[in-house]
Amino acid sequence: MLYALSEYAYHAGTPLRAAARIAREFWGAPYNPVAETSLGRNIFAASDLYANVTRRYGKPDWKIDQTEIKGHAVRVTPETIWSTPWVNLVHFSRNNADLRKAGHRSLDPAVLIVAPLSGHYATLLRGTVEAFLPDHDVYITDWVNARQVPVLEGRFDFADYVDHVKAMMKVLGPRPHVVAVCQPGPPVLAAAALMAEDEDGSRPASMTFMGSPIDARLSPTVTNKLAEERPFAWFRSNMIYTVPAPYPGAGRRVYPGFVQLYSFMSMNAERHQEAHKSYFSNLVKGDGDQAAKHREFYDEYLSVLDLSEEFYLQTIDIVFQNYLLPRGLLEHRGRRVNPAAITDIALMTVEGELDDISGVGQTQAAHLICPNIPDTARELYVQPKVGHYGVFNGKRFKEEIYPRVRKFITENDQA
Repeated sequence: MLYALSEYAYHAGTPLRAAARIAREFWGAPYNPVAETSLGRNIFAASDLYANVTRRYGKPDWKIDQTEIKGHAVRVTPETIWSTPWVNLVHFSRNNADLRKAGHRSLDPAVLIVAPLSGHYATLLRGTVEAFLPDHDVYITDWVNARQVPVLEGRFDFADYVDHVKAMMKVLGPRPHVVAVCQPGPPVLAAAALMAEDEDGSRPASMTFMGSPIDARLSPTVTNKLAEERPFAWFRSNMIYTVPAPYPGAGRRVYPGFVQLYSFMSMNAERHQEAHKSYFSNLVKGDGDQAAKHREFYDEYLSVLDLSEEFYLQTIDIVFQNYLLPRGLLEHRGRRVNPAAITDIALMTVEGELDDISGVGQTQAAHLICPNIPDTARELYVQPKVGHYGVFNGKRFKEEIYPRVRKFITENDQA
């Protein structure tokens, strides 16, 4: 019912949004003689703010068309090279002619970046991809919005996620490198353990976990405490809704993206309120640069997708309530997952000192549950003065975290 009400509210507001857009165009037009008056600027700002706050935010574009290698511009083309109804494996193909002009002749390590399936689109990792591109052959998991998947395509659960990771590593070929950002940590580690035990030729050469809840019992955050305090039945009753028509996935039970977004924003409600007040003020002052930065951030932040019921609920159960992976109790299709089987996959963990989603210690727990990886193939790093998103995006990521990850991958690719 909540999903249907949300759709009704959105469509009921269409006339007001249309009026706000018309007002924005009128009061922002250069030919309007009163556009630059105090009244005009305030009406323009109010109209723009209303139109943006109430509009639908679709899936963002990658906006990655080139990178720079040795001072030379190299064209980049995002290409889907493998897909299922639930994910597109995107390859950021670098132009070979441009690579030759840049004097680049070696084969760069293949890196699979496993994006979170936790509410936002994979484009949230645009900065992560941009950092990796000059030195690696980059692939990323672009997860599909569950409301776009017809019911006839069946379920998608935690075990399916593990199978998808395994299948995509096989697509990349022998011994790729895998980087799991936030939520994918447990299923990626499970996939690596299963592949190691099978001596699969496509098992990763290295795995890097960034801000991942490998063991959510450690340094519990507000998110962890919520999952612990609520009974499992509460999540089923209060977080799962049915996709309405006319979406392709009509009838599918999902954890809606707008519910997840509300949870995200309520954790920092005052900060978001202040950000929108500043946006209004910048529009009134005519500070286009600051207003553009605000729009760029929220165009990405407010773009969300739905998760399938079974994947969301199993993640709550496996990762945040029963901690099956660190306790050695996780099973995959009736088979016990054994991280101790990992002996020749290098392991790096990256955490943020101020992370309020995956607390310090949760990610580095991977080192404890993978006891048979040689010490020479391990690295544990905690980045000072960054929160959750700073672990994989932003200035400190590019200048302090990524160089360590690059060095770690290079050393273990050569090994």
